[in-house]
Order: sequence, then structure tokens, then C-alpha cells
Amino acid sequence: MSTSDHAEASPAPAAPASFAVHVPDVPDAELEAEELDPAQIVSGEPVVTGRVLWESPDGRQVRGIWQITPGVVTDVEADELFVVVAGRATIEVEGGGTLEVGPGSACVLREGDRTTWTVHETLRKAYHISY
Repeated sequence: MSTSDHAEASPAPAAPASFAVHVPDVPDAELEAEELDPAQIVSGEPVVTGRVLWESPDGRQVRGIWQITPGVVTDVEADELFVVVAGRATIEVEGGGTLEVGPGSACVLREGDRTTWTVHETLRKAYHISY
């Protein structure tokens, strides 16, 4: 994690509830591979990586960085607020709208939303999820 003075990252449980991260400065090498259920893949060979930066003691809130390479995947969402820092994607919400997201886009997804993500360019986001 980088703060304005570029302090080193703390392990997820020790990170404070209030913090700043310069997400583009977190190299791919610091992201961990995440399983993507093959049933979620519609097309392509997307690879998902991420890093949890903070988790509440009860596990009901999580903040971190998430990245996916190009492809098309489906998902069922949790309550999430995220900001895209790199890449582009189209997110189709079943029974709802189509969201075009890119660098600087802030997006809210609701728990239970069924989505289809078409990732045009490797997408990196900073997120906050509530369970």
C-alpha cells in the first residue's frame, strides 16, 4: 500500500480502517491469483488477481485491489463500490442497465445483481465490498 509518503504495505489484518492507496503503484507481482469458476467464463481466457488491503474483524467488509484480463465472465454480485483505475469493460446487469466503465469510473453494484462483464482491456479496480 502506498500513502502520500509511499509507506510500505501492511498485512491485511493490521491495516487501519482509514488509509490511502495509490493503486497504479501496486505491481502485478503483489497481486495474488484468484480462482475463477470455469462455469463463469463465457469467452476468452480471463485471469483474475487481487489483493485484500483490509478486512473488518467480522469479515463483513473487505477493501482491496482486483484485476481481470480480457474476456467475458458472469458473476453474482455483493454490495460493492469500486473505482476503475485502469482498463475498460462493459458490465451488463440482468434486468437493468449496461455500464461502460474505464479509468475514473465509480460504480455501485447491488447484492444479488447478475452481471456479465466484457473486459476489453485488463481492468484494475479498487473496491469496498459489504456482505
